[in-house]
Amino acid sequence: MDGILPLYKPRGMTSRQCDSKVRHILKTRKVGHGGTLDPNVDGVLPICIGKATKVVDYLVGSGKVYQGEVTLGFATTTEDLDGEVIATKAVAAAPSNEVIDQTLHQFTGTITQTPPMYSAIKVNGRRLYDYARAGETVERPKRQVTITDFKRLNEPQYDEQAKTVKFKFEVSCSKGTYVRTLAVDVGVKLGYPAVMSALTRTYSGGFALADTISLEALTDLVEKQQSLTALRPLDYALRHYPAVDLTIEQWHQVQNGAFLPAEIFSMVADEASVAVRFEGSIKALYHQSQYPNLYKPEKMFSVEN
Repeated sequence: MDGILPLYKPRGMTSRQCDSKVRHILKTRKVGHGGTLDPNVDGVLPICIGKATKVVDYLVGSGKVYQGEVTLGFATTTEDLDGEVIATKAVAAAPSNEVIDQTLHQFTGTITQTPPMYSAIKVNGRRLYDYARAGETVERPKRQVTITDFKRLNEPQYDEQAKTVKFKFEVSCSKGTYVRTLAVDVGVKLGYPAVMSALTRTYSGGFALADTISLEALTDLVEKQQSLTALRPLDYALRHYPAVDLTIEQWHQVQNGAFLPAEIFSMVADEASVAVRFEGSIKALYHQSQYPNLYKPEKMFSVEN
C-alpha cells in the first residue's frame, strides 16, 4: 500500500501515536508523518505510507496555516496551557483592534525565533524538553522562519474576573515556525505575558481541513475494503514541480541513476529542480549538474522495472 493520507489529528494524541494507529488500522509497517503537531494541537497531519515515505521531506517543506488563540495576562513554562504559570500581569482593558493588528503585522516577513525549552529540538544530543523537565537550561539555537500572513480573526474578549484578554488569529508560515513562541512574542510587544491558548493546523502539505479523514472514518473504510480511496498518490507531494515526460529509453537510463542530457529539460531550464515522469507517474527529481550539458538525479522515488 502506497500513498499519502491526509489525517485529521485529534487533540490529546502525539503525531507518533497517530502513525502507530494508522499502521495498525492499515496493517502496514512503513508509515511516516509530514510535520509534527504537539499533543494539544489538532488539525491536518499528512501521513505517508509505503513508497510515499520518500516524499515526507517535500510535504514538511511546504507552507502551513494555523488558526489559534492568544491569551494576554499570564505566561507558562511551555508557552501554552499545558505548563505551569511563571508570570502574571492583570490586563486593565483590551488593546484596540488597531493596536493588535499593527502588532501582528510587525511579525510578517523573515523573523528570528528562539525555540521554547519544551520542544523536540536536540542540543548536544538531548531534546530541549529533556533539559526542561530536569530543571536545566541550555543555550538554544536561534532559527529564521518566514511569516507570510498574520491576522486577527475576532474582537478581543476581555475577562473582567481573570483580568485577561483573548483573541483569535490565523497565521501562514514556513516549516519550523513555533506558533507558541509567536503568541508569547506578541504578548511582549503588547506589554503583557501571554500564552497560546488554542491551536489548529488548517493547512499542511497541500491539504486543508476539509480534505482530512479521522481515524474512525479510516477504520470504517478498511472494514468496507475501501481504504485506498482515502489515499492520494505520491505525485501529490510533487505537483508544484515542473515535469518532463521520458521516453522508454530515457526511463531505462533513469532506472540506472544516469545523468540526462540538458536538452530534455530545455523547456524548464531555469528551474532548480524538475520532475521526470514516465507513463504518467513521477519517478525522480533531477537538477543541473556541474556539467552544463547534463542534469543529475536529486531524488529517486520509483526505479523498479
